[in-house]
Amino acid sequence: MCSGAVDGLCLCPMDARFAGLSREQLICLVLELEGTVATQAESIERLQGRVAELEAKLGGPGLGTGEPVFVKPNRKRQEAAGPRKRRAQAFVRRREEPTRRVEHAVDECQECGCHLVGGSVKRSRQVIHVPVVPVEVIEHVYIERRCPLCGHRNVPKVELAGEVVGRNRLSTSTMAMIASLHEVGRLPVARIRWLLDSFHKLKLSQGEIVRVLHTVAKKGGGHLAKLRQELRASAVVHADETGWREDGRNGYLWSFSNQSLHYLVRRQSRGSEVVREVLGEDFGGVLVSDFYSAYNFLDGPHQRCWVHFLRDVHELKERYPDDESVRQWADQVHTLYLEAKAHAQHKAQAPRRERVAARQDFEERLLALAQPYLGTEAPQRVLCQRIDHFLGEYFTFVELPQVPSDNNAAERALRPHVVSRKIRGGTRSSKGSHTKTTLASLFSTWQLQGLNPFLTCRELLNSP
Repeated sequence: MCSGAVDGLCLCPMDARFAGLSREQLICLVLELEGTVATQAESIERLQGRVAELEAKLGGPGLGTGEPVFVKPNRKRQEAAGPRKRRAQAFVRRREEPTRRVEHAVDECQECGCHLVGGSVKRSRQVIHVPVVPVEVIEHVYIERRCPLCGHRNVPKVELAGEVVGRNRLSTSTMAMIASLHEVGRLPVARIRWLLDSFHKLKLSQGEIVRVLHTVAKKGGGHLAKLRQELRASAVVHADETGWREDGRNGYLWSFSNQSLHYLVRRQSRGSEVVREVLGEDFGGVLVSDFYSAYNFLDGPHQRCWVHFLRDVHELKERYPDDESVRQWADQVHTLYLEAKAHAQHKAQAPRRERVAARQDFEERLLALAQPYLGTEAPQRVLCQRIDHFLGEYFTFVELPQVPSDNNAAERALRPHVVSRKIRGGTRSSKGSHTKTTLASLFSTWQLQGLNPFLTCRELLNSP
């Protein structure tokens, strides 16, 4: 018996915490532990019964094996047939090409002080620094030289056509940068003035910056006329308009665009004469627009925006939430549109005759949804009248695959200029409005064509 025995109980060093207990206390402790063991045994037995019950419900070959039956068996991993396929794009930060290299090395050993030479690269770190470079003022001096024989005074005739425009003192690169900041960066004139002063020590007045914008717009007048000719020859044109103030008076900014060009004009009117002026009377392409009446005069094919129409249908449902007929009618219209979209996508390469028949079928089905409510007092009567009036302009996209069913392209084209209007508030004169629309048309077109607006603008200024 060990030296720590008490009444027959062996108290090893690890049980020394029980040495001070009496016999009665130890008996109570043993009885308490026995009760705890019995309770845990009951819990284990109950859980085992529950497991058996679940296994019986699940069934399967895993019964009795002790493994869950719902676990998929491990499959043998197939050996790779070749090297790992390279990704088309690596989502990692790429290191830039260094323009300057600074080497850091220790000349003496930090332990013994021995002189060190050579070595290998342990690690490198790149620091990207944008220098604040003051403006460079280039003074062209024309020196006169007199001929000693005839006395003629010779002054060089040096043309700076590739550096400046006319008598401007700013270079074409500086003018292109100012125009890019104004249109692409959407910066007001005061902000451009601050930026040039802060980062390049170039102090310009607001009037000189405005004169630069007028010069660039005048230089791009010929390109603007070409854009309008290309627009009139386009197969599909998106049209939209938004408000634009000029000298405190409300007017409208008209937008006409396709996949590769954008043409804007500012007019006081919101009538159809603006559409006639831009597109002409003989426009033969498809005009995509909303349901505004200014676009109704065109006799050619037309596609009305389904997004605008479905938005009105959704607002009708919200206005009459308890009307079951309105809800059913709205769902039927939406379902018909989705079916037409799916048909247009799958039958884009089908013969033209088949696509024309499909368009006529969808128009008949849409008219069938509208006819029961024409001439009634039903909530959907106004939208049904719109269907009856524009019936031939809803499913042009089914017949012509290159035509979209919505006018989202026009909304996206106008959005940057709406943001610009919120920042600047508009223009102050008709000349300012013309400059704004000219620059906006040129820079928007260059961006649609994937060109660098700054470089393209500089080329425009350097052109004859």
